[in-house]
Amino acid sequence: MTDSQHTAAARLAQLEWRWKPFVDLSSFEVYDMLAARSAVFVIEQNCLYGDIDGLDVQAWHLLAYGAGENAALPPLAGYLRVLLPDAEDTDVRIGRVLTTAPFRGIGLGNAMLARAIAQIREQWPATPIRLHAQAHLQGFYGAFGFEPVGEIHDEDGIPHVWMRSL
Repeated sequence: MTDSQHTAAARLAQLEWRWKPFVDLSSFEVYDMLAARSAVFVIEQNCLYGDIDGLDVQAWHLLAYGAGENAALPPLAGYLRVLLPDAEDTDVRIGRVLTTAPFRGIGLGNAMLARAIAQIREQWPATPIRLHAQAHLQGFYGAFGFEPVGEIHDEDGIPHVWMRSL
């Protein structure tokens, strides 16, 4: 194992994982989640869109917190949300997947998606999982068994594709 791989593995091992429905999130966790989504999707990707879409309150949320200098306020390293099956859509849907800038390049995306899929399979067994991926991430999601189920299309100026895993 190289020094950079060892460092990445050590940083991943220090993460604190939180898997919660919206009602159990603290006000600080909601703030962290919305701030990270704004920083990544609106500012970094220069994409003006309505992030607060009313779906968070019925969703489950996976937050990964890193070790920080201030133990009272650990930095949010990664985040995603999971929308549950309902009358309109019988699939579980993963969305808003992100890693914050200081935690990129350590394999957090892989760890986060693996953890989310494990939670989904435990809580909603045999339910297909779908996600709306940025088109350039098809290979990443494909490694987890997701396959495209539609054509690449524009979503807020960014090419996206729906992908599904049974």
